[in-house]
Order: sequence, then structure tokens, then C-alpha cells
Amino acid sequence: MNFRKIAAAVGLAALVATPALAEYPDRPVQLVIPYGPGGATDLSARALAAALGPLSPKPFVLVNRTGAGGATGSTAVANAKGDGYTMLAARVGSHTVNPAMKANLPYKLDDFRFVGVYEINPVVCAVSTNSDIKSMDDLIAEVKKDPGAVSYATSGVGSMLQIAAVMVLDSFGIQDVKAVTHLPLSGDGEAALAVYQGTATFICTNSSPLASFVKNEQLRPILVTTAKPLDGFDAPTATSLGHEDLEALVGWTGIAGPDDLTDEAAERWRGWLQQAVKDETFLKFMKSVGSEVDLMSPEDSVKFVNNQYKVFSRLVDQLGLKVE
Repeated sequence: MNFRKIAAAVGLAALVATPALAEYPDRPVQLVIPYGPGGATDLSARALAAALGPLSPKPFVLVNRTGAGGATGSTAVANAKGDGYTMLAARVGSHTVNPAMKANLPYKLDDFRFVGVYEINPVVCAVSTNSDIKSMDDLIAEVKKDPGAVSYATSGVGSMLQIAAVMVLDSFGIQDVKAVTHLPLSGDGEAALAVYQGTATFICTNSSPLASFVKNEQLRPILVTTAKPLDGFDAPTATSLGHEDLEALVGWTGIAGPDDLTDEAAERWRGWLQQAVKDETFLKFMKSVGSEVDLMSPEDSVKFVNNQYKVFSRLVDQLGLKVE
């Protein structure tokens, strides 16, 4: 009996002495931004990371992994381990436009587990302040006169910027949108700079990467895809011009991991997001770039993303924009 008691005591002591399994995260977490610096995704993700920093025991490492309209970085996360140490700043381009346009995309929407979409922002079309184009009517007149001489800058084939420009041109009656010159670049920050420098005629992208250019009077907004005027962007709304269909043209950003993301990591991220979207500095920044912070549940995020995909898929099929 004594021997058994001693053995049990030794066993209990061993259990107590054994280190507990490490809780997530016990090392830095990589957040992949699938677009270049200065763009909508980059600005949003970095603002969010600043709000997340105090909430996590380990730092966040932000990595811009660009290419293929957001597909390169997204594929890297889809193929990563689901342990929560490689996460994605998913974006409208990477997860609704790309799947709608590219037949051979190396990932599907089901390859990701969404923690939550947290940001919605409208699209703004803009030209250089040095341009003779003062309005959408001016732009459309130039396109009708010589479509090949008019160019729009984007962050790549299959990006939100490409489909936004095409959707706007189509809505304003341009029948052959493919005749307008497409200038694909590495990010929407670079695309905005190309318009400012005169390399491209116009850009249609989310409000955030254009905010500083507009504030500094380098770019002139000529359309916002909202029903009501957008603070900081003195331009007609799509609704005021009779183009209510363009209200569906919005950007969004969310956090996602691989489809086998652990429940522990997903729940931790969910808690972080719920606190981060209340951070005053984060909210102030997002408002300054025209974005609305609205944290969706994981289920609502998936439903929203799928609905956006359907909207863009119909447009792609209608205009014959599918990339084989």
C-alpha cells in the first residue's frame, strides 16, 4: 500500500512539473498583405495591426507578398499550416474579383476560414488635378472619342481596380470596355501615383489609397459609388448621377486563415478583432480615409463575400472578361 501511495505521489509530482502546452500565440504571427505598400489593403492591415498590438503577447509581422492581383499572397496563406501563425488580410480583389475573373486561380473561397470582415469602403474614380477632365461626362467623352488613348491604372489583372473601372465605364454606356487601355501595376498606391504623374488617365479604387492624394490636391475625384456624399471627396455620388447600380461596387477587408485554421486561433483572432474595432485611433484613421468599420460574424462574412463574388461573376460573364 505504501509503495502504491509513493508511486502515485511521484506520478502526480511529474504531472505538476510537466510544462503546460503553450497557448496561442507563443511566437510572432505573420499577417500576409497580398498587395503592395500604400494601397487599400496595406493601409487597412497596418492600421488594424497597430490596434491589435497591445492585445497579443507576441508581435504581428506584416509581410507584403504581391503578385497576380492578390493571388500570390493568398495562395501562400491557403497552403500554410492552420496553426494561426500565417494569416491573411483578405481583400475584395483577392477573394471576390480574382475568383470571378480567373478560371485557373490556384485557390477557392472554400480554402479559407474567415474570422471576420471588418471594413467596408466605397470606390472613388479620380483623375490628375492637371487633367482637362473635370467630370465623368468629360471622361466618357474622351473614351468615346478615342478609347485607346484613355488608360486606367490598376493593381493588376483580376484586381478590384480593374473590375471597378470596367464596371463604371459599362454603367456609363461604353460598349467596348476592352478598347480602353489597361495599365496594370503592383498595387493601388502605385496606380494612384501613375495617374498623378500623368502615366494613366484615371483610376477607380477604394477611397483609402486616394485620400492623401485628394487631400493634397494631386488627384481630383469625379465619382464616388455611394448614395450619399463622402466626406473628404468632393465629387458627385453614383446615385445622384442616376447610376444606382454602382452602389454594389465597394471594397472590403477581412482576416482569414487556411481552411483548417484551429478553433483556438480563430477564437483568439475573433476576440482581438472585437476589441480592435473599438480602438479610437483605429476608428479615427479609418474614417479619415472614407472607410466604415463594421465587424461581421464569421458566418455573415462568408455570406457577404459569396454575394460579392456573384455580383462580379455576372459582370465578368456579361462583358467577357474571364481570364483563362
